Amino acid sequence: MLNPVIVAVVLLCVLCLLKMNILFAMLISLFAGGLVGGLGLMGTMGSLLAGFGSNAETALAYVLLGTFATAMATTGIVDILGQKLTKAIGDKKMVLLFSLVIIACLSQNAIPVHIAFIPILIPPMLILMNKLKIDRRGAACALAFGLKAPYITLPIGFGLIFQGIIADNMTANGMPVKVSDVWRVNWILGIAMIVGLCIALFISYRKPREYQDVLVSDHVMSEEEMKLQPRHWFTIMAILVMVGLQLKFSSLPIAAMGGLLVMILTGAIKFNELDDQFAGGIKLMGFIAFVMLVAGGFGQVLKDTGAVDALVQGSVSLMGGSKLVAATMITLIGLLVTMGIGTSFGTVPVLAVLYVPLCQQIGFSPAATILLMSAAAALGDAGSPASDTTLGPTSGLNADGQHNHIWDTCVPTFLHYNIPLMIAAIIGAQFL
Repeated sequence: MLNPVIVAVVLLCVLCLLKMNILFAMLISLFAGGLVGGLGLMGTMGSLLAGFGSNAETALAYVLLGTFATAMATTGIVDILGQKLTKAIGDKKMVLLFSLVIIACLSQNAIPVHIAFIPILIPPMLILMNKLKIDRRGAACALAFGLKAPYITLPIGFGLIFQGIIADNMTANGMPVKVSDVWRVNWILGIAMIVGLCIALFISYRKPREYQDVLVSDHVMSEEEMKLQPRHWFTIMAILVMVGLQLKFSSLPIAAMGGLLVMILTGAIKFNELDDQFAGGIKLMGFIAFVMLVAGGFGQVLKDTGAVDALVQGSVSLMGGSKLVAATMITLIGLLVTMGIGTSFGTVPVLAVLYVPLCQQIGFSPAATILLMSAAAALGDAGSPASDTTLGPTSGLNADGQHNHIWDTCVPTFLHYNIPLMIAAIIGAQFL
């Protein structure tokens, strides 16, 4: 029980469940693991700083994408999209819900602005949702699906980041994997999430639910304001440039920089407002970027203690060589760790240190290991109170104070996504 890996991970889970700030909890936990592992205070600090580099590109991508999302919101193009969508939907309940799914998917891959669109787009649509008597728990599941499923299954946008982290960390821990190997396996998890989405929308939250009409904003765009202005066309051009650069170079920082340069050079955003855009981007995504940096350091500290091998050997003996037992334990441990931290991206370096050697000892193939790693990491998004996948939907759906974060977002998304993901990973790993 005094293995540095166990000490660090268990302490991290406990501190996160006690609602300590995630970043501070990670720092305390990694220092505890380093000290127990004999690295000493300065040795642990050295390992922490050495591990920053593993996630540096990801952290930079988060900040630049947050800035791009803030710049997009400034131009007003998201407001126009919301108004046009509201008019087009009319009284079609399922059309609205699946429109939210599609928009959320686009925010992760084609137009990677993450959750920035939700507090802008959703509040003006709440009156329409009330009219259609949509259960907002279903809307939360629709948004959560779009925020989560694309990065698990598609190597574009945030999917490129996530799958790149999976591949890099598996390779760094002794199992060479390419990004192309990841998406060829993760479609299994995508199918599981589609099943969860259909259950949520067509069974669990199909019945009408009443809400009071609370005016969130009294501004209704005029016909003149609804027309696309030059700055909007330039913003669309910036989006296309960003997507093109991303496909060409497979680098989100380069793509985001290109998109921002187009918006600046065309005047879609003013040069003298650039400080405000970056401030907004850092506010939106900066904290997550720092979590990513510290997560890389966390993984490095656990490696440098040299205690991983002993833990793996002990775990293998407890599992008795059973792949079914091993897969179940791996996903359950992943659920506990990632639920506590609340970020699937940030936990991959932590999980890889333990899971890759363990899967090798048990005899799982690289494909099965990818499936288990991806599922274990992704389990922390849906259902976690500290996750963007839950905080994002709540920020929009609770604009009028009628949507509870825990019971209306976290619990529904946990039940409809985490359970299918665990089942798919455990069963799929037996056949890959």
